[in-house]
Amino acid sequence: MSEHELRRNAPISQDSARSLPESRDSAEFVHPPVTVGVSLKTYFGHERARAWFAEVATRAAAHPAVAAGDVRLFVIPTYLQIPAALDAFAGTRVLVGAQDVSEFQPGAYTGEVTAAELAEVGVAVAEIGHAERRRLFDETDGITAAKAAAALAHGITPVLCIGESERLGSSAAALANVAQLAANLAHVPAGAIIVAYEPVWAIGAAEPAPDEHIAAVTRALRGAVDSDPDRAGSVVIYGGSAGPGLLTRLADSADGLFLGRFAHDPDALVAVLDEAAALAALRLGRSRSLAQGPDQASAPDSRSLSERQRDEARSLSERQRDEASPPSGGRTTA
Repeated sequence: MSEHELRRNAPISQDSARSLPESRDSAEFVHPPVTVGVSLKTYFGHERARAWFAEVATRAAAHPAVAAGDVRLFVIPTYLQIPAALDAFAGTRVLVGAQDVSEFQPGAYTGEVTAAELAEVGVAVAEIGHAERRRLFDETDGITAAKAAAALAHGITPVLCIGESERLGSSAAALANVAQLAANLAHVPAGAIIVAYEPVWAIGAAEPAPDEHIAAVTRALRGAVDSDPDRAGSVVIYGGSAGPGLLTRLADSADGLFLGRFAHDPDALVAVLDEAAALAALRLGRSRSLAQGPDQASAPDSRSLSERQRDEARSLSERQRDEASPPSGGRTTA
């Protein structure tokens, strides 16, 4: 049974808005893949989008962490670009999404694009509740919740965008976002989601929000989804002027990044995928250490997190190069 199939109607408890649960930290918890997403908004015309899809598909297919499923990559083009994206990413593990979804079931709703049709053509994720939709089209928390429910009902993972409009202190922002998450999941059926924390004041800014601020909010949001069994398998990623180096600095405070114009350059996108691969390798190593138990665990690692991530990435690259090289005296096959 798919993780997105309905189990029962049960929202995240409103109590999570008043107290911040502890985030995942046990040996029993298995980390979901590190997640990197790209929304193209409406910056690309059709032909430019097709060229970008082709280039990113080639890079993603050759990226070991993406190919292995250790890093989950999703791409969200315009509605009209979805078929071309599905064709370009066929045969890769890249997920294709939509920038919105109707809150209604198929019927007399002129101009709407339903979750049923998106699922039928192969869409895997749907961006819901983006700040621009809320500001320009007056979408409320109730509408966002209805869209999330429609997406999950058809096996589509919501990319649920939330974030405070005005700059707040870290603690206040954490409380505000947990409250917004609860409101946006009210009466939404069970299923994994991707929570995209995007402080409105940081979208399109020259720099992302401060690292400590992001970490405080994403940890609180992670605690909220981890405490709800109906959201098993969910992740919390950060968006809002995200770029190179941020995921490494955030370390394990976030499960990935949601990129915008920075990812228009495929080389820049691959740089973030490399960071995501290092984080995924670090998580895998920690899971193995926890599975071994304290008697078999190795001595504490004195390296900083960024140093460990770079070393993991270097080690992963060396293993991939060794695996790609034919044995001495052997021959390759087509």
